[in-house]
Formats: sequence, C-alpha cells, structure tokens
Amino acid sequence: CFLIMLPQMKRQKEHQAKVGGIKKGDQVLTGGGLVGKVIKVDDHYAELELGPNIRVKAVKSTIADVIPPTGAAPAND
Repeated sequence: CFLIMLPQMKRQKEHQAKVGGIKKGDQVLTGGGLVGKVIKVDDHYAELELGPNIRVKAVKSTIADVIPPTGAAPAND
C-alpha cells in the first residue's frame, strides 16, 4: 500500500511547490479550466485577470498549473 502512495505524494509535493512559487505576471490554469494572468498573490489567494477589466480571486490550492511563457521552447522539442 505504501509503494502505491509514493508517486501520488511526489506529485502532491511538486504541485505545492509550483503553487507556492506563483508570482505576479505568471499565467495560470485553474482547476475549473480558466486561464488568467496573476495580478496579486497572498498566502491563500491569487487574484487573476481573465480579460480586460475581468478579475477574479482564486484559492491558490485550486490552481492546477502554471503555463510557461509562449516564447519558451516546448519540452518535447
């Protein structure tokens, strides 16, 4: 049972590190499928701009991924 949980624990730690490193200007994907630019971050929330004059406050733990800048080369290249 313990060996089955190791990969899950590793993914959880990686996700926590990624979410903990979110900073102003990052583009993120929420668990609900919304993509936005980080405007402000505190301990528990991230304020996201989804479009012109459209801002939402998201719980940091619901952020699924940080989207790399478009100028970066794809990982499989």
